[in-house]
Amino acid sequence: MTTVPTAPETAKPTRRLLGAELLIVLGLSLGASGIGALISFTGSLTETLKLGQQVATLNGSRAPGRPWLDLVWQLYYIGRGLMPVVLVGYLLVREDVSLRVLGFDLGQKLRDLGRGAAVAAAIGGSGLVLYLGSQAAGYNLTVAPSGLPDVWWRIPVLLLSAWQNAILEEVVVLGYLLRRVTQLGWTWPAALVASSLLRGSYHLYQGVGGLVGNIVMGVVFCLLYRRWGRVMPLVVAHALIDTVAFVGYALLAGHVSWLPTP
Repeated sequence: MTTVPTAPETAKPTRRLLGAELLIVLGLSLGASGIGALISFTGSLTETLKLGQQVATLNGSRAPGRPWLDLVWQLYYIGRGLMPVVLVGYLLVREDVSLRVLGFDLGQKLRDLGRGAAVAAAIGGSGLVLYLGSQAAGYNLTVAPSGLPDVWWRIPVLLLSAWQNAILEEVVVLGYLLRRVTQLGWTWPAALVASSLLRGSYHLYQGVGGLVGNIVMGVVFCLLYRRWGRVMPLVVAHALIDTVAFVGYALLAGHVSWLPTP
């Protein structure tokens, strides 16, 4: 009888492999976005227009004048944007755990929702004040959270975009990054600084206000994640903040005097 050879056990990853894995994940996701944001901000600084007169559109049309094709493109980019989260989930499974180890699950729905709503209320208002102040002072671009056409799918797409941003950023920059750098032997202050600076870096395309505001948000989120041990309430908070920003802008732009528009 021919015996079937058994697969060898997967060796525990070395620190070098974990470091390489982390760089690959970031290079395929928000680390690359940080580099792109730096290039974009450099371009904005060298423009003849002042920063406050330039526009950063977050959810723009991808097929102007062709709403059905535009919708397909929007859904495609939302789905593609979640692939780094799928990759992180796969890598954790190879570690004999899952995304649950980061607290990304529905096991505490009401508690996560309550905590997330409280964090969103506290950070959302202060973030808006910071943005308005930095934009008025000329340190920030005018941010247009929605550039989508006024069609039936605009609000649903903005909601999906808000949740995609929240899931991607909190799973990768908060849960996964902090787990990996801790496994690499980093101290807690170093891990906090790394996560917060990364979060700020990929918002630099918005200007100095976007950089500083998101670094502060990153510090707060890291401290709350350390306290709660769950990424889910912070996903909820982030999604609520982005939902208010995206949908609120779509509904209020041009109708209120205090909201900067292109």
